[in-house]
Amino acid sequence: QVQLVESGGGLVQAGGSLRLSCAASGRTFSSYTMGWFRQAPGKEREFVAAISRSGATIYYKDSVKGRFTISRDNAKNTVYLEMNSLKPEDTAVYYCAADSRLRIARLASAYDYWGQGTQVTVSS
Repeated sequence: QVQLVESGGGLVQAGGSLRLSCAASGRTFSSYTMGWFRQAPGKEREFVAAISRSGATIYYKDSVKGRFTISRDNAKNTVYLEMNSLKPEDTAVYYCAADSRLRIARLASAYDYWGQGTQVTVSS
């Protein structure tokens, strides 16, 4: 089992930046594919980005490509989401998730473990 704790959310103006962190504890962090998802009020949880165990393979949601960067530090058991040029439509609760399988999935149902989420609010 792995426990995930997100941090770094907050209120930012449009065009601003935030860096989210997700600290993992429990079983070996490097054996998990990691993903970031977000959920806005009244909407379904959606895929944002994912990174393979080694960090060599990364996927992004089209609307965040070029603005968001996912990375991981296996020595620190932490995955990051650097968010730049933020837009009001990026406002949501952001969750990190861990998948014990080798594949990189975009579906939330594929992930085994979830953090509690961190609120990101972008004002216009």
